Amino acid sequence: MKRQIIPRAIAAARRKFFGGTFSLALLILALLATAAPAQAQTATIFGALSNFDVVNDTGHDAHGFEIQLEGLQAGDIYYTFSTQRYGAPQVVPYATGVYLRWTSAYDAGAQQFLHTTVAHASGTPFAGSCYSWGANYDAAGCEHFGATLRANPLKTTYRWLIEDPVSPGAGALAPFDPPVAIPAPTYVVLPPAQPAAAPVLEAEIVAPEPPEQPEQFGDAQWVKVFKTELPREVTLDELVSDNAVVPQDASEVEVAWEILQADPPSNSNGKQKRNRRQNQGGLSAGTRSVIRRYEIYRYTGAYDPVTHEVVCADGLCNAPQDGELGDFVGAQMTAANVGVPSVTVTKTGNGSVNSSDKVISCGGKCSANYDLNATVTLTASPASGSVFTGWGGACGGAQQTCTVSVSDALNVTASFAPQFTLSIGRGGSGTVTGAGLDCGKVCSAKFTQGSQVTLTATPAAGLKFTGWGGACSGTSQTCTVTINKDTQVQANFK
Repeated sequence: MKRQIIPRAIAAARRKFFGGTFSLALLILALLATAAPAQAQTATIFGALSNFDVVNDTGHDAHGFEIQLEGLQAGDIYYTFSTQRYGAPQVVPYATGVYLRWTSAYDAGAQQFLHTTVAHASGTPFAGSCYSWGANYDAAGCEHFGATLRANPLKTTYRWLIEDPVSPGAGALAPFDPPVAIPAPTYVVLPPAQPAAAPVLEAEIVAPEPPEQPEQFGDAQWVKVFKTELPREVTLDELVSDNAVVPQDASEVEVAWEILQADPPSNSNGKQKRNRRQNQGGLSAGTRSVIRRYEIYRYTGAYDPVTHEVVCADGLCNAPQDGELGDFVGAQMTAANVGVPSVTVTKTGNGSVNSSDKVISCGGKCSANYDLNATVTLTASPASGSVFTGWGGACGGAQQTCTVSVSDALNVTASFAPQFTLSIGRGGSGTVTGAGLDCGKVCSAKFTQGSQVTLTATPAAGLKFTGWGGACSGTSQTCTVTINKDTQVQANFK
């Protein structure tokens, strides 16, 4: 699909803050795709979440971690992941951005940090041990960090914090370079190619480490991507490796393998660039979150001796060959909570709901995407033998028509109930009244299933009421009957 977004507009959209209604555990970020003036906005991202496992591969004991968010301010930080080892991070502003820093306390008397993430032993697994509840947490050499933001940074950089080698024993920490080689995804909503098509959510990752030499490519990584969608929003604390909401099954693979490698600024050799990757897909009306797991592995194959560009054994880098797949670097669990302007109708009972624009015909088609703030009028039509009892969700009341403005993913319920006939018979002279019945004049009426109707028998002058028959019994002049089928009642006078 051709991407119809101006680069300058993309940058503006990624910097912009959008207010909005808070979801339960989330979010007030809304990244809006900026398209040509004739294009309507097609979806909203209510939150971009990022939680990741990361090994300490610095070769040093680490005593903290930082996330550098270029282009943000302290007020843009909405929620952060708290670890057992370091607790919640500090928010440290600087001139053009903000740091999130998880740091250990320091015992000045003993001249030692109280908490340490040991250096990870190369070639050893760490999956499932990066959390505070992992059995091998202390010895694993890995940790788990994450944040939810109110705005999208221009650039994200991850670094371990080690004891400052310039002033050992002083309790100072210093960031370790090169940065951690785990990319941070950003999300953009693309307008559909056709007005009736679904909007597209694009996730982009960029090689996190630029080339050390201006004319050379950076070190390469293998990336594997899993994806799933849910009909509900997710929270940051759910995005951990052993949670079932995080896609990891073979059936959820979006990209089996691809190479991610930073290009030199002067790269003009005409080859396919690998410094960034986009994954995208259409958003259905029922989608409330799109979740991805990015697995990052070292590339241990051959490089061009001059440019340091990867030279994969298969010639295309479609999959790792023998000797090309190195250690597991980490896993990025990320999600976008989305609102697709849409209307989804759910029915109970027998009837149909149709939109005036003929897009929804439920019965058959009960969900449809709409442009933001489109006006949709729905009409409920009960089937024969049923009655419309009312709307729920984005509609309300018992009128058969409802008009909504599509500001989000709207859910509407329409309830229908069966109708049954209550018929009154009389033996002798007298009347039976109650709930729309006045028999002598009106001796039958329709009621919805489950209705309770109280009837009162009044004999004519000179007569007395002698008792009920049919669905009522006894000689009391009043009787209450529950209508669950066509029902007959006899009132007898003498």
